[in-house]
Amino acid sequence: MQKRMGEAVARVARKVNETVENKTDSLDLANCKLMTFPVGIYKAMRSVTEGIHRISLANNELKSITSRFISTFSQLRELNLSGNYLHRLPEEVTSLLHLQAINLSRNRFRRFPEPLAAVPTLETIDLEENEITEVPVEKLASMTALRSLNLQANPVAPEVRLLVRPLIPFDLLLSPEKPIPKA
Repeated sequence: MQKRMGEAVARVARKVNETVENKTDSLDLANCKLMTFPVGIYKAMRSVTEGIHRISLANNELKSITSRFISTFSQLRELNLSGNYLHRLPEEVTSLLHLQAINLSRNRFRRFPEPLAAVPTLETIDLEENEITEVPVEKLASMTALRSLNLQANPVAPEVRLLVRPLIPFDLLLSPEKPIPKA
């Protein structure tokens, strides 16, 4: 067990060091078994955080994203948080003024993460395979940059299916309706 944990820590450290040394614009910490975003990374990446535009924390075990994470990586354009245990986002997400794409598929959201509706640059939201039943249609319709919203494999309310262009200026992806079983 300790050996596996040590290997995981070493893998994270290697990836962070690569990003810092090469001054790349992305940080890939996918599949690292992270339960929280390691606090030590903030210090290690202090000199390059403004240049980080893409972060992948996909397929970890994250239950939350902190406001410190959001404020530290304020220049993000793409954020991949798919395959975690998230059920909400901090309000500070609204301060990500450059965010264009967020992947929150395969998480535990029961409601649409409303802070996303206030991100003016957001073009793509992927919420596939969550537990979302309600969607703030009016707020989404006012998102001028939004091009695609993926809600496939969610138990969305039937009225969401009635939304058609020109009411919404973006692509809305939903799972096909299941036929009603005959009695």
